[in-house]
Amino acid sequence: MSSEERRVFGVRVADLRKQKGMTQGELASAIGRTASWLSQVERGIQPVNRLDVLRLLADGLGVPLQVLQPSAPAPAEAATPLGAETNDLDRARLVLSGHPALDVLMAPRQDFQPDVLPGLRSSVDAIWRLTHGAEFAELSTVISAVLPKLERACRTAPAEYRPELHDLLARTYQALAAAFVRQHEADAAWVAADRAIREAELSGDPLSVFAGIYRLCHAFVRLKHLDQAEHAAVAAVSALEQSGTGEPTPQHLSVLGSLHLVLALVHARSGARSSARQQIEAARMVGRRLGEDRNDFDLEFGPTNVEIQAVSTAVDLGDAGEALDLSKGLRTDGLSVERQARLLMDMGRAHAQRRQYADSLDCLLRAEELAPEMIRNHIAARTVIRDLVLGAGRTASDELRGLAKRTDSLG
Repeated sequence: MSSEERRVFGVRVADLRKQKGMTQGELASAIGRTASWLSQVERGIQPVNRLDVLRLLADGLGVPLQVLQPSAPAPAEAATPLGAETNDLDRARLVLSGHPALDVLMAPRQDFQPDVLPGLRSSVDAIWRLTHGAEFAELSTVISAVLPKLERACRTAPAEYRPELHDLLARTYQALAAAFVRQHEADAAWVAADRAIREAELSGDPLSVFAGIYRLCHAFVRLKHLDQAEHAAVAAVSALEQSGTGEPTPQHLSVLGSLHLVLALVHARSGARSSARQQIEAARMVGRRLGEDRNDFDLEFGPTNVEIQAVSTAVDLGDAGEALDLSKGLRTDGLSVERQARLLMDMGRAHAQRRQYADSLDCLLRAEELAPEMIRNHIAARTVIRDLVLGAGRTASDELRGLAKRTDSLG
């Protein structure tokens, strides 16, 4: 785009946005970009050359692509050839599509062999190791092989084996939901979480159902359905708090605390500061009752993870100083690679908010070293990297430009 083309394009974006009655912040949030990036687009400073970014803007404005950019290819020309663009979880998404065992449905049978159970248990444990390690490409390969086997086993095993098989399937779908959320495949995460809830109920473990609801809430947050996330989480918290009269088990506390954390996320994303802080404090109280970092239902709930989430919440609320204060002295080496990288990513966001750009880049590079696939795909990481590049302009370092290229954050 020439400078004049950028100016004309920016005016068109601004006019369409105003016609929709949207602020720059609202449109930027809807398309996963920052208000500063959109402001530069509308002022003709930031070019928008990539077709996927043009489509994103058109979708956010609710107009056909050709209305936004008349020179863009027509829909038939713009269609992406099958397999031309891939996502780390594409294979897993295909496995999630349709009914998982149509042949068994059409010809019911009981041909399950109990000697496959140890292998299935090991495979599900491996699936969660890959999920916690943010190794999504390998996860997709493994889960694509294991999920159909579990689905068939649940339908062909004698009744005595089914509770454990349903539990393994619930854990697998929970892992898949968590991975889809982190790769911004929220619609697939919703399907996976819903299946996890059903399988958990069939397994006879009520707390696993609540763990599935936690995954479902994160899918709702990613879809920006904050009302649905809040509704599901509040109902789950209420049920947990009203259940039983004795001392709750560690597993019960892990699920309860995790649901308070997802409510903190919901309130932070909606700008409800006091409510977000109340939920963080509620999670802290549960963490103190638990007394240790645990990994019940692969939730990694405990005092340390509460503080990691408190850092993230503070960043979402724009309280960068508080976020950095909370991060001081946090020992995360006992948690998963994903949790460690998430803390570094949020510290990078906080430093960027305070215009401490060198510190921000350092945190992001360290996060990338731990979990490159997460940083490459996480919208918050890509947003802050893009902002660092825009802020640095021609003075951007080779390290920053390299990070931006690896995460596709230049467009």
